[in-house]
Amino acid sequence: MLAKISVSEYMTPHPVVFKPDMDVYEAIRKLLEIKSTGAPVVDDHGKVVGAFSELDCLRMVVNSSYYEDMGGKVSEFMTNDVTVVDSEASIVEVAELFAKSTLRHFPVIDEGKLVGVISRVDVLKALIAIR
Repeated sequence: MLAKISVSEYMTPHPVVFKPDMDVYEAIRKLLEIKSTGAPVVDDHGKVVGAFSELDCLRMVVNSSYYEDMGGKVSEFMTNDVTVVDSEASIVEVAELFAKSTLRHFPVIDEGKLVGVISRVDVLKALIAIR
C-alpha cells in the first residue's frame, strides 16, 4: 500500500527557498524564523542548485574563526551536491533514501523544477494515514 503513495501527496508544497546570492545572515534569520534545519537553494529558473542548512551555518562559524571574516553569500557555504526526489516517487523509495542518509529533508522536483520538500516526518504521516 505504501508503495502506491507518491511523494507529491505528503510533501510540503511551495517551501521557503534561498537564492545563491542571498546574504548568509538573512538566510540564517529565515531558518530561525521558520524553525527549520535547512532549505533548498534555487536559481532564477526554479532549478535546485544546492541546500543551505544549519550544518552549513556551523561550517561558516568554523571558517570565520580561522579567517576572522564572517558573512558572505549563501552560495559560499551551501551544500552543492543535493539529493532530489521526483514528485511521483513512492513514499517507500524516499523512506529508503532517508534510511541511508543523515538528511532530514529532500527537495522534490517535477520536470527539473522545485515543487516541494519531503521530510522524514512526512513519510511517517503517510505511514499513519494508511493504518
